[in-house]
Amino acid sequence: MLTVLRVHLPSDIPIVGCELTPYVLLRRPDKTLWADDISESASLDGCFLRYKWYRVQSDKKISICSVHPSEQATLQCLGCVKVKIPVAKSYHCTAKCFSDAWQHHRVLHERAAIAESENGAEDEELFGRFNSTGAAASLSSSQSNPNLAIAATPVFPATITQRNGGETWFEVGRSKTYTPTADDIGNVLQFECVVIEAETKLSVGHASTLLTSRVIPAPTPTPRRMVPVVVHLDNDVRMSSTGNFTVLSYNVLCDMYATSDSYSYCPSWALSWPYRKQNLLREIVGYGADIVCLQEIQSDHFEEFFGPELDKHGYEALYKKKTAELINGNSASIVDGCATFFRRGRFSHVKKYEVEFNKAAQSLTDAFIPAPQKKISLNRLVKDNVALIVVLEAKFSNLGVDNPGKRQLVCVANTHVNVHQELKDVKLWQVHTLLKGLEKIASSADIPMLVCGDFNAVPGSSTHALLATGKVDPSHPDLAVDPLGILRPSSKLTHNLPLVSAYSSFARPGVGPGLEQHRRRIDASTNDPLFTNCTRDFIGTVDYIFYSADCLMVESLLELLDEDSLRKDTALPSPEWSSDHIALMAEFRCNPKRRG
Repeated sequence: MLTVLRVHLPSDIPIVGCELTPYVLLRRPDKTLWADDISESASLDGCFLRYKWYRVQSDKKISICSVHPSEQATLQCLGCVKVKIPVAKSYHCTAKCFSDAWQHHRVLHERAAIAESENGAEDEELFGRFNSTGAAASLSSSQSNPNLAIAATPVFPATITQRNGGETWFEVGRSKTYTPTADDIGNVLQFECVVIEAETKLSVGHASTLLTSRVIPAPTPTPRRMVPVVVHLDNDVRMSSTGNFTVLSYNVLCDMYATSDSYSYCPSWALSWPYRKQNLLREIVGYGADIVCLQEIQSDHFEEFFGPELDKHGYEALYKKKTAELINGNSASIVDGCATFFRRGRFSHVKKYEVEFNKAAQSLTDAFIPAPQKKISLNRLVKDNVALIVVLEAKFSNLGVDNPGKRQLVCVANTHVNVHQELKDVKLWQVHTLLKGLEKIASSADIPMLVCGDFNAVPGSSTHALLATGKVDPSHPDLAVDPLGILRPSSKLTHNLPLVSAYSSFARPGVGPGLEQHRRRIDASTNDPLFTNCTRDFIGTVDYIFYSADCLMVESLLELLDEDSLRKDTALPSPEWSSDHIALMAEFRCNPKRRG
């Protein structure tokens, strides 16, 4: 007969919108096992499991800190209340929390003030004080700037009807998995599991239960908007929005790399895959891109989550996993790779090419490396990276009357280049190999190119120079690292694709008013973002969207994030942003190719 030994949750804090799936440990007469969902229709040993979830609602209403969502709030910002900012953003757990967050919190007030334009002198009176209770005493001069508009007042819990000794229990679910809702915020959940005999429908033994922490709301970062970078002067050059298309590139941080050892500054609940997958999905779907290039997509997560979920939103998917069979002792089922999605209503799939740099390395060593050195050469070159190249046909017309009936094709390359900084020669060789393959496709089909991905190469590196300028200066210091001689002669390190980094459009002169703040997030010396990867140990640009500048034009770009706003959470990933990279997105329109 089955009995339940214990139940536990892999994630310590429940979050609105993120599934909770407890592990159930069962004992059989012959062994102990972890249980899948044992239903009445698929009983085991004549028994099945019955589950129940309860919301344990206290007689005290709990408010949650807007900065530290796992903490109970003790302070409320009166300024937020006055200008009608959503009340959830007004709560703070301590006076120090409120003070530390003020630089970012006051932006909410500034935006609301612009919208209302009626705060005036009343703000000075309102913001001239800061009240608190208990340990949260008034701010000292060392904690605050006297010129800052700060105000807070204690949060007084509201009571509800007392039942069962001050708690009200609501049954909220009867399956093994439960997804917390907004009604659960601030309350504890209880999971109950009991063995039921299939024939008698009677319980076997006592129910096993567990209590969660208090449910917290999912953090909601300020949405990133698309910023126009082209000002059209007349109707002859203005293209309809239906003729434009958008491309997103995003390294989403593979779950097996998202460890507390690597990202100790990120709360464990925010690193958990049940939370991150839903947060990433909301972000990706929210951008609404026509073409989505994702890197570090774990193969099992592509099959079980990203593929099915994005299919619901109208995307078709293609995937190429790394060529390794084992990573850190794990099976090939959790190797990561590159996934490219496109909207069925906007594009159709024409052709797919898969680039395995391991195979290219084997061919290179077979052809040019002497036999005694082949093993050493392969050890250096074989890093399992791949690229996925997809040729798509647009289902919309944006070529104008001069090209009636012409098919509009676009070639999208999606790659994740080797990460090791000491292997600059391998990095450059991989990108050169990819670009030579794209050259062949471009010459055979006269097709615009989009080259997206995480290249693990900062602006100024030889890899970036090859992508952006089509060549590498023979005196570039990166070329000094070439133990296999694969970069010689340097004159071969070229390509003839007219590639330009999409985000350099922010730096174009005369691209429209109001772009000053966005230009400040661009490196003036390279015209690339100041960063696309931001961890505690590294900040810099390694992700790009390159495009064929002779037949595509950038219309708008997804705004970049500000380093200060990220640093308030130390770095990425964070509860708001679930990858250590930021997403890049560009809107393009096709132009008839200019003839020289």
